[in-house]
Amino acid sequence: MDLLTELLSTDFRPLDRRAADLYLAAVAQVKPDALTLPTPCPDWTLHGLLRHQVGQDEGFAAAARGDGGRLSRWRGGDLGDDPYEAAKASADLVARAFTDVALDAQLVLPEIRDGGAFPASLAISFHFVDLVIHAWDVAATIGVPWEPPEDLVDAALKVAAIVPEDGRGPGEPFAPSVPSPDGARPDDRLLRMLGRTSGWR
Repeated sequence: MDLLTELLSTDFRPLDRRAADLYLAAVAQVKPDALTLPTPCPDWTLHGLLRHQVGQDEGFAAAARGDGGRLSRWRGGDLGDDPYEAAKASADLVARAFTDVALDAQLVLPEIRDGGAFPASLAISFHFVDLVIHAWDVAATIGVPWEPPEDLVDAALKVAAIVPEDGRGPGEPFAPSVPSPDGARPDDRLLRMLGRTSGWR
């Protein structure tokens, strides 16, 4: 079975929920005075990164409901007075929406491939890998451990392998990939595949 076929036939919803837990565990450790810190995503402070993920959750939820075609659905993230509660609410929102969608339904994702439609199974895998990587972004920013379970890393590596190199860079979630040294751990290879390096400070 080739990689794309494997991803299309995988139900990522349980993994996505666990990736959300990984992300929320990092967000729960964010103090208010950390929100202005720079992150591994050069265009975003920590506040901007958290707001981005809320917007992505809301956009994917809208797409699962058949209403994801407008960019405004993806750009309205609001942290309010409590970033953790905003992150948790948006994570719950998208989890409920994914539960109700058929895995062969076509989800329109306007920020990917010029607004193309993707099978829900693949779209959910994109959301999943975002959460795993943004959990590291948050953890690295505030200096706390990022310890994803091995099966989450293995699944994220498969999704990362199909992320194209074109379209990466400033203003995008992923930078160009960074070569991995021989013997690199899977979690470090994952970071490098998506333009991060574990030594970022």
